[in-house]
Amino acid sequence: MSEDDEQWNDSNRAFVQALMARSSLTLEEAKPLLAAIQTAYGTYLTLEYLLRGTRELISAAEKKETLAEDVTEADLNSHIAAANTRISPFDLEIRSTFHQTTRKRIYALVNSTSDPIIQLATVHTADEISFLKRVLDAMFETYNTSRHEVMAITSMQAVRLAKPPDNERRETQDGSTTQGSAGQGLKMVEAEKMLKTLVEEGWFEKSNKGYYSLSPRALMELRGWLIETYNDVDDEDDDDEERIPRVKQCSACKEIVTMGQRCSKRSCPCRLHDICTQNFFRMQRSRDCPLCKTEWTGNDFVGERAAPSTNKSGRRRSGAGSNAHTSRITADETNQVDGADNDS
Repeated sequence: MSEDDEQWNDSNRAFVQALMARSSLTLEEAKPLLAAIQTAYGTYLTLEYLLRGTRELISAAEKKETLAEDVTEADLNSHIAAANTRISPFDLEIRSTFHQTTRKRIYALVNSTSDPIIQLATVHTADEISFLKRVLDAMFETYNTSRHEVMAITSMQAVRLAKPPDNERRETQDGSTTQGSAGQGLKMVEAEKMLKTLVEEGWFEKSNKGYYSLSPRALMELRGWLIETYNDVDDEDDDDEERIPRVKQCSACKEIVTMGQRCSKRSCPCRLHDICTQNFFRMQRSRDCPLCKTEWTGNDFVGERAAPSTNKSGRRRSGAGSNAHTSRITADETNQVDGADNDS
């Protein structure tokens, strides 16, 4: 038996299975889980030694119940290291990141190579995957302009994407099919159910104000796909604009920012998570943008706080109306932003 085989036991298997069932974990959530696993593993050892008839039977039988407060971060890291060694041949890896608002470290089991959208297709229908892609396009394109970097979507806005655009449906009828566009879309009740399912599966988070955004687990697993899909520098529609990537990273921690603060100068790509600003500016002599040196106001946001107010615009972007009306508002808003950016 190799050294790796000796280190890989039922305790490690139980940990990986538990993580797969939960999609993600924090240290606080992992402590009672590991305590229960270690307690159960101790009982298993007692039976094993009993069968072997070894002298270690007494010490094994005297093992006490492991309490959650006895589990340390080192214990968790040990289980993660052992698991990653074992699951890496299957293109799986346990990674971690900080939650953008709470800054708690989140651990999740992610696929390290294949397209995560294709992975979702193994448990969801083609129409559901098509709907998910339209929601992601809305998050990172429609509701992610240089004026309003919302990168989140309300239930009302998402449900209006239940059906694919007419041109997409016409292409499908002509025989030009692609993954996720083979059907006629979802019913509104099915779209609402899909949103709830994506939250339960750990891909989306829903805020107290009703906005859906990508979860830390999703940002880890979709990171490469998001950058490749939405940061295309060859986009012909942006030839006359100063290209700023739609998916931006925090200038402090280098993780993707979908909730946080931005530089007040719209042409500047600097973004920071709210909590990252505390330590970042504590080490600076002034609260100036580290890239363009514009004063950092702390009042220019990324995320749902960047959503335009109904009172300001006089129009409800998420209210009742057609998709064409929504697109017209977005186009008008983009034209206004272009003019403002040229003046910055």
